[in-house]
Amino acid sequence: MRFSVWHIRLASGWPYVAVLCADDAKKLGLHPFDRIKIKYKTKIYNAILDVSDTQFPVRDGEIGMFDELYKTIGNVEGGHVSVMPSKKPESINFIKKKMDGFSLNKKEILEIVKDITNRKISNIETTYFVSASYINGLTWNETVWLTEAMIETGRRLKFTKKTVVDKHCIGGVPGNRTTMLIVPIIASCGLLIPKTSSRSITSPAGTADTMEVLADVNLGYERMKDITNEVGGCIAWGGEVDLAPADDQIIKIEHPLSIDAEGQLLASVIAKKASVTAKHLLIDIPYGPYSKCKTHNSGKKMGEKFLKLGNHFGMDTHITITDGSEPIGNGIGPALEAIDVMKVLECTEDAPYDLMAKAVYLAGKMLEMAGRGGFKEAKDTIISGRALAKMNEIIDAQGRKVAHYSHIKLGKHIHHVIAKKKGAVRTINNHAIAEIAKAAGAPLDHGAGIYLVKHVGDKVIKHETLMTIYAENSMKLKHAVEYLRNFKAFDY
Repeated sequence: MRFSVWHIRLASGWPYVAVLCADDAKKLGLHPFDRIKIKYKTKIYNAILDVSDTQFPVRDGEIGMFDELYKTIGNVEGGHVSVMPSKKPESINFIKKKMDGFSLNKKEILEIVKDITNRKISNIETTYFVSASYINGLTWNETVWLTEAMIETGRRLKFTKKTVVDKHCIGGVPGNRTTMLIVPIIASCGLLIPKTSSRSITSPAGTADTMEVLADVNLGYERMKDITNEVGGCIAWGGEVDLAPADDQIIKIEHPLSIDAEGQLLASVIAKKASVTAKHLLIDIPYGPYSKCKTHNSGKKMGEKFLKLGNHFGMDTHITITDGSEPIGNGIGPALEAIDVMKVLECTEDAPYDLMAKAVYLAGKMLEMAGRGGFKEAKDTIISGRALAKMNEIIDAQGRKVAHYSHIKLGKHIHHVIAKKKGAVRTINNHAIAEIAKAAGAPLDHGAGIYLVKHVGDKVIKHETLMTIYAENSMKLKHAVEYLRNFKAFDY
């Protein structure tokens, strides 16, 4: 049947969505969420059908198209397309197979990843795959094949003039914004570090969220490559670069579920690093009672898997297992973490020493891997101001948002958490800190979060401030303060 196109000016996310009225859908034998093929001129587009029970938003003889589908086909409003039923992708059967607890083969995983990348399956169907992988786990072969599929279905950044180095932290520790220090340190030493980073999955801020306070992170493939060649490094959001694009769709699903399946984590990291043709790769695995790895031994076991997978894909991979028992840095949340980073680079008196020390340690390891000067060279870039100059180059190249970090706006609604007794801080609950910061609005509200005044080992005097909560509106601040009753953030 042929239909007149009507543009529904709303974004559906993905996959492509089209709408028919109930009478037209019945004539075609279609139901809500059925697949359809839309033919315009000589091209065919796949979409998922929604059905309107009334003559709004579409009437008889019309097909409504949400933004993504309409823009992909082109400016066809008022034009005509042909619509026909389509079979469900074969990948749906493979997802069900994984839900039933069976292992998938290489072809089946590739089909799932292709259909995620090409928007042939819905968010709901992708969620089933993510959940099945989380509940049933991935075998070693499945993890390798998932990594290969993610690489194969995306683009690759290739650099020939200089050595490419990269790093990744598995997360789980609030703050810990070492990447934003490592990139300028490494780039100022003459190596290339094209860093793609994700937005937050389970934390109050991801590297991309924090860098976005200072500069544009939606760079795209060509711009990211040009900036890296020009200044030696960049910090970009991976979702705009088309490197292992299925991974970014999976991350979107993981975020509301607050899950990070081990097999998908391994495949996600190694696929992104292989896609930027990294020669040397350092994986940071923090461990602690509130981290993803609870003990040094569990961190070591995960590290062995990263090492095996990274080397399988031809990268010189090294693992470092670090203390994740408390937050790193003072700021928790995009704006506060960005301020921490810039203070370290400017060597201010109130810069968080723990953040600087860890960044220099990791950067030193990376420089050693590339045959350079190690920790001394890494530290010298900070003290001499070379890392600061390089960071400003990167910020300017990506598109500066603030003239200086002192201009960064924090939430106007503030609550100080006051010590009720004297003592010394024994532990800080990472999970509690993260949940309170997220309740205050982080990471979507860049100015929301927590500033830690006290760290483990610090003495506490009664009525001193332990930490300060920032929120951009009063309701979210109230919500964060309520979390204080449910979580014991400080033990002192």
